[in-house]
Amino acid sequence: MLDVCFGEDGYMVRKDCTPQNLSLLKKIVFKLIRADTTDNLKISLRQKRKRAAWDDDIRMNMLGIKPL
Repeated sequence: MLDVCFGEDGYMVRKDCTPQNLSLLKKIVFKLIRADTTDNLKISLRQKRKRAAWDDDIRMNMLGIKPL
C-alpha cells in the first residue's frame, strides 16, 4: 500500500539508515491519514495525503491541532 500511496519504488535513497528512517516516517503518515475521521469525503488515501499537503487547515485537523 505504501508504494501506491507514496511511490516508494521510485526513491533512490540508499545511504546509511536513511531508507529505514523514511520508511518509518511514511508508515506513521499513512496510519495518520488512514485514521483521519475529520473529512467525510470518499476519496483515496493518495488524495487525502495531497489535500493535507496543500491545505494547512486540513493538515492541522488531521493532526488534532487547534489554531490559535
